[in-house]
Amino acid sequence: MTESHSLSPLLKIAIDTAKLAGEQVMSFYRQRNFTSEIKADDSPVTSADLAANETIMAELQRLTPDIPIISEEVGPLPLEQRGKWQRYWLLDPIDGTGEFIIGSGDFAVNIALVENGWPVIGVIHAPDHHLTYYAEKGVGAFKDNGQSSKQIHVARYDEKRPVKVAISRRQELSLMGQYLNTDFEFEYIALGSCSLKNCLIAEGGADCYLRIGPTGEWDTGASQCILEQAGGTIIDSEFQSLSYNERHSLMNPDFLSLGAGEFPWQQIIKPHRADREF
Repeated sequence: MTESHSLSPLLKIAIDTAKLAGEQVMSFYRQRNFTSEIKADDSPVTSADLAANETIMAELQRLTPDIPIISEEVGPLPLEQRGKWQRYWLLDPIDGTGEFIIGSGDFAVNIALVENGWPVIGVIHAPDHHLTYYAEKGVGAFKDNGQSSKQIHVARYDEKRPVKVAISRRQELSLMGQYLNTDFEFEYIALGSCSLKNCLIAEGGADCYLRIGPTGEWDTGASQCILEQAGGTIIDSEFQSLSYNERHSLMNPDFLSLGAGEFPWQQIIKPHRADREF
């Protein structure tokens, strides 16, 4: 990887591990030789998810044996035990499993390092797009296309242009509309996985993303770090901070991924209270 900055040892481990898992995921993807099933939470999982999870877990345990791991594909320990962790890896072997299954290419390997309840390293590797986004607290956010790496930043506010909203290809715009102030003009940009939408905001290609529906902390950990280091943020639907490893459930509330703070977000997006309790 060509770059003008050095990588910390833990960030390099996260990037290398994500790329290793990405190679494995792509072997399943190219040959279409995976199986899939629906989990208890109604989300899909494939044999590629499980294989990538094993690879990431083994590599991180080999290289950082003193750092525990929380993964989407491994049942979480009780809060009484994991709540004592000051530092841990948080990972989603394939974010966008549905996109992986249909063959859109919009899926990614997510690895975050959480310290004292907040993501301080984030890596999102999209192997089919040959892209890796990564960030470290206090260092910045970067995008690597396999040839070079460049620092990325959220887009600045310009009241003369539409607010660009990242959405799922299968998301109902009518559902989105009830949370957006029609006094503003909007442009919708469709993309697959949750983390890739957040990266699109981080690099200035979109301004916000409203996630209405279930996600886990592994869905936001890596992209929270990337987006924050690019000048944005992720908050819940009532404009409060997300939390990591502080509750018995690892499921997130509905959340908002936002670009530059100079946007009048509380005018653009209507806060709402989620119906679900966690």
